[in-house]
Amino acid sequence: MRVNSLAFRLFASAAAWALIVLPIIAIILISLFRGAVERGFDARLDAYLTNLLAGAIDAETGKLLPSPDIGSPQFERPLDGWYWQVTPVVDGRTKTDPALASNSLLAEVLKLPSHIGAEQDDLGLRRATIIGPKNQSLRLLEREVRVGPEDNQIRYSFAVGVVGDDVEEEIQSFKFMLIVALTVLGFGMVVATVFQVQFGLRPLHAIHESLAEIRSGKTERLAGSVPAEIEPLKVELNALIRSNHELVERARTHVGNLAHALKTPLSVITNEARGTGGWLADKVVEQADLMRVQITHHLDRAQAAARSGLTGRVTEVAATLDAIARAVGRMHDGRELVLHVTRPDDAKFRGEKQDFEEMVGNLMDNACKWAETEVHVNVRVSGGEDEGIDRILIIDVDDDGPGLSEEQRDAAVQRGQRLDETKPGSGLGLSIVADLAHLYHGEFSLDVSPKQGLRARLELPAA
Repeated sequence: MRVNSLAFRLFASAAAWALIVLPIIAIILISLFRGAVERGFDARLDAYLTNLLAGAIDAETGKLLPSPDIGSPQFERPLDGWYWQVTPVVDGRTKTDPALASNSLLAEVLKLPSHIGAEQDDLGLRRATIIGPKNQSLRLLEREVRVGPEDNQIRYSFAVGVVGDDVEEEIQSFKFMLIVALTVLGFGMVVATVFQVQFGLRPLHAIHESLAEIRSGKTERLAGSVPAEIEPLKVELNALIRSNHELVERARTHVGNLAHALKTPLSVITNEARGTGGWLADKVVEQADLMRVQITHHLDRAQAAARSGLTGRVTEVAATLDAIARAVGRMHDGRELVLHVTRPDDAKFRGEKQDFEEMVGNLMDNACKWAETEVHVNVRVSGGEDEGIDRILIIDVDDDGPGLSEEQRDAAVQRGQRLDETKPGSGLGLSIVADLAHLYHGEFSLDVSPKQGLRARLELPAA
């Protein structure tokens, strides 16, 4: 999955959502749960506080009872974390010495919410979390009540406190379960996104494979059904491929017409000049023949340029190379010359067979002209192991002839340059090879051969 791919973008957005949104959701849910648990805990404390008020005040006299029962034995266990306390309030201030206290407090005294300035709520309650005996974290509820006859009432602060460890444990347990659940959910979403991306983008992979088959010559158009969103792309690609073929065919027709239109007048001029005689006629014949060679060369190049841009043309290297070797061998049958050809059976050239024959045929013929005893043709395919790296067809033609110097090798590929007039030819062979290789975005080079002669190397696109 590459960074600049659609799959990575979809995966990254899902992962970012899971990493950003899910933690925010977790914080909100934990906060809501904490509030709910604390409200439930306070409601239970409020019930104990109500029982304390009912059990500590004599209904007939309105005075405090010495040993109220608030309905839970936990308030009897020493320093167990369950406490109640009744403290007088004088001049609006709660005293620190209690009038009554639970047996669980022993000699300890609770610090009340009113001592730390906690405000009363709408129900007349003060709430606070304080540090109690044995450094316990206590959740306290406090209510002030007037006790006694109306003409001699005394204000008391009634407070109930319970260790809040159970609340924290419950919150921590919920937090752990929530984090585990959201982690599993986030991981599941990412996995589901990967599956969704792979499934959703599969038609694009199918189109990629179809285009590769068109490029390799196995088919000429995109076939098969595709999703409705991609159907317009398929139609336009098929139309583009069809238009490309039609353009090439029209170019071939125009090139053929031009060749016929130029060669016929040149033949007439040549015939008339030969019938006239004289030095002027000889010069006209010479230049007309040169023009014919140049016209043929450029028209061939125009046809090759049109063919090289055509998608889907593939040439079988093995069969074509064997046929060229037989033809070149017959051309040099009168010499004691051995032609060795080494090539893989499955190698393919991504281009026109005619152009491949012209390039390789020129190189093999040139090597046979200059070789003393043998010519070696070696073909191999390089690249293509990694995605995005094109396969390259490498063709080496080696001879054991006299070879060329570096300056001669540079000059040999120039159009019409002949290094030895004793050998037959127009001097266009190597330049034709160089032009054709360039049209196919390939490379052509000359170097010293391991056979001490000349090595001609072609690097062409492989299918």
